[in-house]
Amino acid sequence: MRQRTQLTTVLTTGVLLAMTLGGCASTTAAGGASTTPGPSSNAVPTGSITVFAAASLQKTFTALGHDFEQAHPGTTVTFSFAGSSDLVSQIQNGAPADVIASADQATTAKLGKQSLASGSPRDFATNTLEIAVAPGNPHHIRDLADLDDSGVQLVTCAAPVPCGAATATVERSSGVDLHAVSEEQSVTDVLGKVRSGQADAGIVYRTDVQGAGGDVDGVPFAAAADAVNTYPISVLRDAANPALARAFTSYVLSSAGQRTLGDAGFGAP
Repeated sequence: MRQRTQLTTVLTTGVLLAMTLGGCASTTAAGGASTTPGPSSNAVPTGSITVFAAASLQKTFTALGHDFEQAHPGTTVTFSFAGSSDLVSQIQNGAPADVIASADQATTAKLGKQSLASGSPRDFATNTLEIAVAPGNPHHIRDLADLDDSGVQLVTCAAPVPCGAATATVERSSGVDLHAVSEEQSVTDVLGKVRSGQADAGIVYRTDVQGAGGDVDGVPFAAAADAVNTYPISVLRDAANPALARAFTSYVLSSAGQRTLGDAGFGAP
């Protein structure tokens, strides 16, 4: 009888030991690394953000915002698109925004000098200029020099706008003196005048030509290589939702975001 009691005790102890080891196995992998699921450090917060973005990013960032919202339910990304210099002026005057994506580094640097940005901006894309003309190129424009023809109605961006600064750079490097009939505050305004027939040609970004869907033709020119614009993105100091702003910025820089930008014609940063 005594032996039977001892055997029962041993069996009970063994079962308890096996249960204990089994429980440990669910939380410990080989080498002692924990495999118990815990809260994700990469979890994206819910809520909304406002992104100020250069006009040349309108089509691409609208797509990125949609993709980000689909990947992270409970988030909303609202955009305000305009010329980069206008966006910076709005932020300097207190306009509420969480993120700014500018068409050049110099424009964003103004916010850094005034401590209006949080951390350092991160470059996420590049872009170069092209000449936008009506389909079929009726004025037979082949290079910048052809824009100096008095019969060509040319529109460009104003000098404070990144595409205007880039235009001034290619003028200097090529030695061509351009005479625009109108200087616009955003590259989309330049493109709009060519699309509507109000201008014969406009200097825009290659992504604008690609995004126009055949409404204009693009004429590449050699001097464009002298004015490559680098696009930075930055979370703003007064962001209402800084965690979500950082998550969106990371998405733009991710492989998925870079693929969308590349498909739109943007170059790598």
